[in-house]
Amino acid sequence: MSDTPVIGVLALQGDVREHLIALASADALARPVRRPEELAEVDGLVVPGGESTTMSKLAALFGMLEPLRERVGGGMPVYGTCAGMILLADKILDPRSGQETIGGIDMIVRRNAFGRQNESFEAAVNVAGIEGGPVEGVFIRAPWVESVGAQARVIAEHGGHIVAVRQGNALATSFHPELTGDHRLHAYFVDMVRALG
Repeated sequence: MSDTPVIGVLALQGDVREHLIALASADALARPVRRPEELAEVDGLVVPGGESTTMSKLAALFGMLEPLRERVGGGMPVYGTCAGMILLADKILDPRSGQETIGGIDMIVRRNAFGRQNESFEAAVNVAGIEGGPVEGVFIRAPWVESVGAQARVIAEHGGHIVAVRQGNALATSFHPELTGDHRLHAYFVDMVRALG
């Protein structure tokens, strides 16, 4: 890997374009990933926000679920936002029927914990490891983390709830940093990918 890692954005559903822009601004070569052969060519992956049940079903339909589990389980850096956080959880508290996860972070996540679409909000969130003050988090039907296992590290809380977690090469936030123009979390993730180079 050069100093410019190739980072994919899982492009089955959700806010793919915003992540591609944020990653490019953090000096990564960003590309959409829809098929297993595209997944095989990236150094890291962002799993975007969207609708977690739909994304899970599309991943199965496109033959992506097992390749995703293999790459994440094998240590490929991965960053999930909102629905992406749900997909990276080893366990969902209230899964929809047939909903599966990729896994990779030893955490239990509650879907739509912060309320419905019309209860969306923005908040300043202090994230451990991110310099320059709090990041602006956009919470849209956001999950929160009920609990984490011994390997997972809580790196941010909001209103007494866990909203960002890191475990090894896996990172997850319940909010959307890609919608704010503040790309520090994406730069942090790009540095995680670079560190493996």
